[in-house]
Amino acid sequence: MPKVNVYNVDGKKVSDVDLKEEIFGIEPNENVIHNVLVNYQANQRQGTQSTKTRSEVTGGGKKPWKQKGTGRARQGSIRAPQWIKGGIALGPKPRSYKYTVNRKEKQLAVKSMLSMKVLEQSLVVLDKLDLAEIKTKNMVAVLNNLKVAGKTLIMLPEKNEKVQKSARNIEGVKTTLVNTINVYDLLKYNNLVVTLDTVKKLEEVYA
Repeated sequence: MPKVNVYNVDGKKVSDVDLKEEIFGIEPNENVIHNVLVNYQANQRQGTQSTKTRSEVTGGGKKPWKQKGTGRARQGSIRAPQWIKGGIALGPKPRSYKYTVNRKEKQLAVKSMLSMKVLEQSLVVLDKLDLAEIKTKNMVAVLNNLKVAGKTLIMLPEKNEKVQKSARNIEGVKTTLVNTINVYDLLKYNNLVVTLDTVKKLEEVYA
């Protein structure tokens, strides 16, 4: 069972916490992580790209020249794909890239990423994260006290306006909730900062 230190907002160790083996101590499944990541990115695509076919471009109602006797290749329309300003053959059209993956596969991918954070010692646990007011400087001070460098993801058990608004203007820092966590964010951000309440809720959701 993985055991990690618990810090306060001043960066001082206050206790230890035992994490559930089945969530924070499994062997990361890289294949599942890849599959879920590709699915997430595909579902983010808008699919609004579009080109005009020969039936959609302007002009081309009249045959350019007669079929025979000119010595030139026969042509039916100046809006055929081989003509300048002609239609596009086999071009992209609006479509949906969305597809689904198994719910258990998604959960396994998240648990694999959480376990990877523990293995990499990039999981930081706070006893609590309560700010007196909405102030970016206060959140910067907390992160500095915790000595987290690089891109940092702060995961909260539920909405906390003071924390979320205090962190939103810090470059490389993002806040998220347990019920909206995804593999893309867990991979993108080097550090994961959670509270004891977050750990408890993760263990409730993914146990």
